[in-house]
Amino acid sequence: MQKKTDEIEKYMKDCTLCPRNCHADRMAGRTGYCGMTDKIYAARAALHMWEEPCISGSKGSGAVFFTGCGLRCCFCQNREIAIGKDGCEINVKRLAEIFLELQDKGAANINLVTGAHYVPQITAALDIAGKQGMGLPVVYNSSGYEKVETLKLLEGYVDVYLPDYKYADPLLAQQFSHAADYPEIVGNALAEMVRQTGPVVFDENGYIKKGTIVRHLILPGHTRNSIQVLKHLQRAFGTQIYISIMNQYTPVYEQEKYRELNRRVTKREYEKVLNAALELGIENGFFQEGETARESFIPAFDYEGVGRK
Repeated sequence: MQKKTDEIEKYMKDCTLCPRNCHADRMAGRTGYCGMTDKIYAARAALHMWEEPCISGSKGSGAVFFTGCGLRCCFCQNREIAIGKDGCEINVKRLAEIFLELQDKGAANINLVTGAHYVPQITAALDIAGKQGMGLPVVYNSSGYEKVETLKLLEGYVDVYLPDYKYADPLLAQQFSHAADYPEIVGNALAEMVRQTGPVVFDENGYIKKGTIVRHLILPGHTRNSIQVLKHLQRAFGTQIYISIMNQYTPVYEQEKYRELNRRVTKREYEKVLNAALELGIENGFFQEGETARESFIPAFDYEGVGRK
């Protein structure tokens, strides 16, 4: 455990865990781009039913929603925790207990939502939980804006990577996320994720055991970007990955500058992207049906499962 403690201290004193490379001394109470110090904050830890069928299934995914984010998109649907400060302070030991409690509740897996800025603490908690009988697959649910060096710290801990691939267009990445380097960063990150997990494997009940599922959220007015994302994924990874094409974009914040983001994706836009996926020969994928673009699909960040029983 001392080795893990030293690792946490190393990264927290001079933080370069995400591509922003802030070099913030988080142990001294300073915050980087993610908005977080070395203290772990989480806003919810509960069975989550709204992931892909192979992740949530009928059991639910044991999702832990961490506060803070190194990407901070202007349209973020979880903005109250990603850009805001909502969350309950916990330590590594408590995080390990949360993993075990989710397992006791029957979770299909442990789902780490936006945890890049806490990777050393997360791996320490997984070590503790593993010694106490936690045996669920671990899902790393990410914006895709990840450093390869940080992902390497997760090797052997993460069974399933669930990254976004938001932008193929650097201009959109800069406008919406202040990250013109996003396309290059996500390409390298996905290659590392696929290297670690290999092809997707399911168990006899259809739950994912290992592999990488790449999510793409279609943005209103930007189907060209979506089609470019799909082209890259098919060219780079083919059948090694699954692709989840999402139409659930929900405007939760009134945009003054990018007004196209103040509406939902139309049926025509979604069908255009799905047709492109078929034309590209994408075989392994998920798509959404029905009214997914509703605020009711955004979880309540009410600290459920985070505080002690």
